[in-house]
Amino acid sequence: MSALGRLLRRLRRFGRDQSGVVSFEFVLMAPLYLVVFLSAVEAGILLTRGVIMERALDLSVRNLRLGIGGPITHDQLKAQICANTALIRDCMNVVRLELRPVSTVTFQPLNNTATCVERDEEIQPLVEFRTGVENELMLVRICTVVDPVFPTTGLGLRLPKDASGGVRLIATSAFVNEPT
Repeated sequence: MSALGRLLRRLRRFGRDQSGVVSFEFVLMAPLYLVVFLSAVEAGILLTRGVIMERALDLSVRNLRLGIGGPITHDQLKAQICANTALIRDCMNVVRLELRPVSTVTFQPLNNTATCVERDEEIQPLVEFRTGVENELMLVRICTVVDPVFPTTGLGLRLPKDASGGVRLIATSAFVNEPT
């Protein structure tokens, strides 16, 4: 038998062999499943952080609205919010807090872009903090920047990021100051 005949026989046998088909499908599909899984984990962590921020803000706003503890300062309100947020590291330094009254004539909301901590800057811009008077409608907003868990994969790659590579999480609430 010639060398060409042996080569053709081996090629035919190789073409009929089905032992590597599953491996081929796995190599094609595994990255897709991995990206979907990592995106789901990323979304779950971001949503959990957001829900915890909303809850912390709501608990603190309740105390503020009812006037529990008397007049409150910016740092005291921020400390109350941070006491209820477990998933935000170094909360006192990475959360920005805005509080201002709303005119019941114009109902002008807070500006569209929240002022978050600029992690690349040493000096942070000022935000408005006025506790208001009795029966005044108030808007409060907190903003923080967190790092994605998987910044180069799936959802983490597509999220809008700031210059430091972080993602903004924002929680907003409104309340009316109760009369004393």
